[in-house]
Amino acid sequence: MAPDQVVVVTDEQDLTTSWQLMLFAGLATLVIGLIVAFHPSTSLNVISVLIGILFVIGGIIHLIRVLDHNEPHRVWLGIAGLLLIVIGIICIRHLHLTQAALALIIGIAWIVQGVIALIAGIGGGSRQGRGWWIFFGLVSLAAGIVVAANPSTSITVLAILVGIWFAVMGALEIVGAFILRHAVKQAASSSSS
Repeated sequence: MAPDQVVVVTDEQDLTTSWQLMLFAGLATLVIGLIVAFHPSTSLNVISVLIGILFVIGGIIHLIRVLDHNEPHRVWLGIAGLLLIVIGIICIRHLHLTQAALALIIGIAWIVQGVIALIAGIGGGSRQGRGWWIFFGLVSLAAGIVVAANPSTSITVLAILVGIWFAVMGALEIVGAFILRHAVKQAASSSSS
């Protein structure tokens, strides 16, 4: 009987840790979402700088690989490394260009996704959910065209929407943490009686 009690205590401790971690993650997600939703341009600037830093780091890594005498493609690595560093500096220096490029990439991806979904929906025969594929394809295609047509404005709207989404998900995670905490307390009180 004693080993069962040890397992119950361990499970209760795990569940207590789980709801606490869930609460922390929910609070962090909520705060990040609110920051992004209320300060989209600042958030986009941070993302643009991070993208630029990633390009610079990638370029430096390529240049370090150039120093390896056994590397068969040293010249191409050197050229790629220098280009990545230049692109990274441009991304950091001209944040509006980075943001527009990011929005354009998202828009093109949505256009491609929409076309593929339309093809799957139209060419899919009489299978279940065919209408949803067509609807999803049309929505994705329309959203992609809007974002690609005006990437500078669209990226701000996308940032606000992502911020709102994060805030909602964080709030739901906080509610879930309190539900789990209530369940842990009920389990602890029922196992002690």
